[in-house]
Amino acid sequence: MRNKHPRGLLFLFFTEMWERFGYYLIIGIFVLYMIDPAATGGLAFSDKYADDIFGTYIALTYLTPFLGGYLADRVLGYFKAIYLGGFLMGLGYIGLGFHNITAFYVSMALIIVGNGFFKPSISTLVGNLYSTEEYKANKDAGYNIFYMGINIGAFICNIIAAFMRNQYGWSAAFITAGVGMFIGLIIFTLGRKHLESANVMKPVQEGDISLGRILGAVFLPAIICGAIGWMIPDNIFKSDSTDAFIFACIPIIVFYVRLYLKANHEDKRPLGALLAIFAVGMLFWAVFKQNGTALTRWANYYTDRQVTGTTEKALTGIYLVDQKDFQTKEVQKYDSQFQAEKNEAGEPVKVQGKDVYFTNISEEQRAELEKNPEQKVSLINTELFQSVNPGWIILLTPLVVGFFMFLRKRGKEPSTPSKIVLGLFISALSCLFMVAAVYIGSNGAVKVSPLWLVGTYGVITIGELCLSPMGLSIVSKLSPPRLTALMMGGFFLSISIGNKLSGVLASMWYDYENKANFFLVNCLLLLFATLLGLSILKRLNAVMKEKGIS
Repeated sequence: MRNKHPRGLLFLFFTEMWERFGYYLIIGIFVLYMIDPAATGGLAFSDKYADDIFGTYIALTYLTPFLGGYLADRVLGYFKAIYLGGFLMGLGYIGLGFHNITAFYVSMALIIVGNGFFKPSISTLVGNLYSTEEYKANKDAGYNIFYMGINIGAFICNIIAAFMRNQYGWSAAFITAGVGMFIGLIIFTLGRKHLESANVMKPVQEGDISLGRILGAVFLPAIICGAIGWMIPDNIFKSDSTDAFIFACIPIIVFYVRLYLKANHEDKRPLGALLAIFAVGMLFWAVFKQNGTALTRWANYYTDRQVTGTTEKALTGIYLVDQKDFQTKEVQKYDSQFQAEKNEAGEPVKVQGKDVYFTNISEEQRAELEKNPEQKVSLINTELFQSVNPGWIILLTPLVVGFFMFLRKRGKEPSTPSKIVLGLFISALSCLFMVAAVYIGSNGAVKVSPLWLVGTYGVITIGELCLSPMGLSIVSKLSPPRLTALMMGGFFLSISIGNKLSGVLASMWYDYENKANFFLVNCLLLLFATLLGLSILKRLNAVMKEKGIS
């Protein structure tokens, strides 16, 4: 790697690996922590409220990079932004370990702001390392290596989270995420001498939009609209936080639309193409990011996680299983959606000493367990399923890349926009796996094999590999040079809105009596995005051709 890639890449690889270790560790256990009863260390939130908070959290972590990246470009420099962002995130992760509502929300704010400085800055450093003629040709390969670091961190973090949670509790798991972040900063510090050449702030160019205009024309109106959305009586979009977020996004969306409408003839077509890609990508993220909500719920309540025999002994030995007390049929007084027992007002409450996992086990499993009702039952930790997607990425990336290289040699490789549309369609097919799982499990009456989730993640990972890596690449290629930073912000905004929509969709889980319909709606959303992509594909390819890129 030394001859083909700059030495600084190795340090950025491990810095990002440990940062993503902390970030995805939190993602894997966030909802589980919020819905867990207080007696076992959780916050005892209802599932709907947890979904809403999760959607808002991951939405804001992708909204702040717009301003954080801009400040890193023009004011702070990338080193300062990485240290500031990493330090804030590390404090936030550790703060989540304190079982306190105030600390919980303050810690989320620290992570959201910190991610805004860290994420765009470290990605920019990777690109800057390849700005010289010596390494320029290997830039795409460098980003692929960097992306692999992200997924290694995402893969191992849930295994560590399960171990820490089983051994020491929720707080230890959150603190582990913070330790990972600070390890990343130490590695970054050790490699600084190899990164100095990449810490070059973006020079001011003619036509650049000033920081004052960004704050005055975009963020101030967004804050005002967000406050209005929070304070309006009742709820338009089912919760105050969702109303506030959607309202806050309106001025930002208007800003981008005006940017397109006022663009000159040369810039208008590329900007229009990017806005269209943002729109279809938003629908992808709305479904994909349900891995932390709806699919986590499926793993928690509807997936057979019991292990026995040799597997039980092996996983118990490394503390990757949760020991549960078997409950008899009295747990059937829980509501049908496994939310919790209802009080007299019909509101869900978290009941101590019972576990809803056993509500929908098969009659054969129940009969076997009732022979010895005092026994402990070993269950695979729910968060371990969050490692399936990065695991698939590590396995499938060489195959997908090799497949497209095979087509390229024969002159049949699809264009970048075509790959994005293909990714949307493949992702839609993944939802059908979950539709089948619902029917196999008689709409949740009986738990199903974990292989359904593994298969779902496998299919959507292929879609992700066709779509996600193309995003930043196509933005950098199509954006007018003076607007690149702003369009990168638009890309993150589309992900942010998609993330929030994922929480909104997941919170509707309990509105569907037949859970197959929930996944069918997700499938239809992605098919709609596919059709939208197909309708503009010819124009997108033409714009790419005009720019001399494929």
